[in-house]
Amino acid sequence: MPPILQRARAEVAPHRRAATWGAALAAAWAVWASGPGWSTPALVVAAVAGAALWVIDARTHRLPDALTYPTTAVVGALLALAALGGGTWDTALRALLGGILLGGAYLLLHLVHRSGMGRGDAKLAALLGLVTAWYGWSTLVAAAVLPILLGGAVAIVLMATRRASRGTALAFGPYLLTGAAIGVTLARLASA
Repeated sequence: MPPILQRARAEVAPHRRAATWGAALAAAWAVWASGPGWSTPALVVAAVAGAALWVIDARTHRLPDALTYPTTAVVGALLALAALGGGTWDTALRALLGGILLGGAYLLLHLVHRSGMGRGDAKLAALLGLVTAWYGWSTLVAAAVLPILLGGAVAIVLMATRRASRGTALAFGPYLLTGAAIGVTLARLASA
């Protein structure tokens, strides 16, 4: 087994039960949300890895490179195959631009406020930009805006109930993943 896959397995191991349940639900959602179509395998891979990343970040405030890097590579390759199979190279180009734009925006946020936004969030944003832009620019915009709204709302509630202060760190990966899932769900519902 390649070393990066060994590290990925080690990262998921302490969270195996929750990640497995999340992955099963995420895979079922991905099959529904993708249509099904040429992009189904890519969305399933992103959703299954996203479920594990959601659990790990919520529990540890970490988004391991051992999961984000291979997932991004596999999803990119699967979307390229989807473009080849479906003849949708314009969609593939939009997905690539979406990954660069969303990942770049979150990298800029990380560089401006390192304690507020982690580098792992920027790497995850690149993956999610790739996936959501495949389904359209409006889906990418939803994936960019919804995490900020969701995270902000939760932060306000936690501060109002005195369960957190302005200095309390919140794992942002779950909001990124949830926002992207909502965006893809809305795209699916709009196309039905």
